[in-house]
Amino acid sequence: MSGRKHICAALVVLLAGCSGQQAALDAAGDQAATIGDLWTLMLWVCGFMYLLVLIFLAHAIWRARHALDAEPLTHGSGSRAEHPLRMALGGWVGLIVVGLFVLSLATFFIDRSLAQARTDDALKIKVTAAQWWWKVEYEGMAPDQRVVTANELRLPVGQPALLELHAEDVIHSLWIPNLGGKEDLIPGRINSLLLTPRREGEYRGQCAEFCGLQHAKMALDATVMNPDAFTRWRQQQLTPAPAPSTPEQIRGHEIFMSGPCAACHQIAGTPASGQTGPNLTHLASRRTIAAGARPYSFEDLRDWLRDPQSVKPGNHMPVVQLSDSDLNALTAYLDSLK
Repeated sequence: MSGRKHICAALVVLLAGCSGQQAALDAAGDQAATIGDLWTLMLWVCGFMYLLVLIFLAHAIWRARHALDAEPLTHGSGSRAEHPLRMALGGWVGLIVVGLFVLSLATFFIDRSLAQARTDDALKIKVTAAQWWWKVEYEGMAPDQRVVTANELRLPVGQPALLELHAEDVIHSLWIPNLGGKEDLIPGRINSLLLTPRREGEYRGQCAEFCGLQHAKMALDATVMNPDAFTRWRQQQLTPAPAPSTPEQIRGHEIFMSGPCAACHQIAGTPASGQTGPNLTHLASRRTIAAGARPYSFEDLRDWLRDPQSVKPGNHMPVVQLSDSDLNALTAYLDSLK
């Protein structure tokens, strides 16, 4: 009975990988669906070959077990016995050649279709990877229409999005399994990735190239939205940060502007104009902090500000010594940035 439970548990785990917000087999975009079709073809071809290997292996074992009981070979009978084996080997080689040809041909045409996809009406987005976070910039018709955010990617459903990929330090790789394939971000080089989402929802992107100590904690939240909702979100991102409204928030604002925070981070509508770290203009509207290291909450934000190295060791944010009251005030101010 326990064996059945283990088998059922294993099946549940395996099937759980076929869906969810970070599952390549749960395609929510054109590119992911195309790559999924190629994967399915490879699975059938390779699975069929593997089945034949198992059949031939079983046959060989059966023959070996009955070889001792067989009559001794007479003169000339060996060559007759080898004839079917030669034919089987010839057929097997031919089958392998055909299978590889089919897979090579399918890979060529699918790769070509992905490379030649139209980008005329695509939404232009610049994504820059750094150790260990993502800077996301949406181009606008004018400089004042440019939206800058961090660790989140918002896309309108049904519209192609052309991601221009940059890297600040080392090689990274962007992969949002539900929406498309992987693409490297290489210092000194500009690559591109086209995504056409077809289903609304929340998905998770990930750096897929080892880039240092916190590689595993370099996530990118991807949200596919209704076009009208995306337009409202974009307009909301263009608004300056709300002014502090309580004495504690005002004190937090003073701490932020007078300390090292303003030298690294930008908050639209304030003197803070740093470019080293993430843009914090609407920090409190994001789902996570520290590029997915923690879910967003007041307590997690306070822990991050108190000691960022304990949350994400090796990151480039310095520890700023603050009293408990100043820490609460700074957290209250940042938590108001929605």
